Amino acid sequence: MTVSILHRVTGGAITVAGLAVLAWWLVSIAGGEEAYAGFAKIAQSPAGMIVLAGLTWAFFQHLFSGLRHLVLDTGAGYELKVNRFWAIMTLVGSLSATALTWYILMGVGK
Repeated sequence: MTVSILHRVTGGAITVAGLAVLAWWLVSIAGGEEAYAGFAKIAQSPAGMIVLAGLTWAFFQHLFSGLRHLVLDTGAGYELKVNRFWAIMTLVGSLSATALTWYILMGVGK
């Protein structure tokens, strides 16, 4: 049940916050170097990084949960143990994929 609720919440977060950040980024690119520098300064601040990391997690959580729902729509995976296992794996997978993405983006592995 928690994963289904998270699926809806992350979809809304991606729609509202994700599109707002995307639109702001595009407008700042169109606005020239000063506008983009302002965007980059805020995006690279601790609060900006938290928002971007949160959107990354929301994307992966929504993706993995959507795949889980797709399998459930075929009629498979309704057994309690199997369902609970894959619900937990969507959480573990989204956190792992987010951590790996930010590890690569931050250039820690270089």
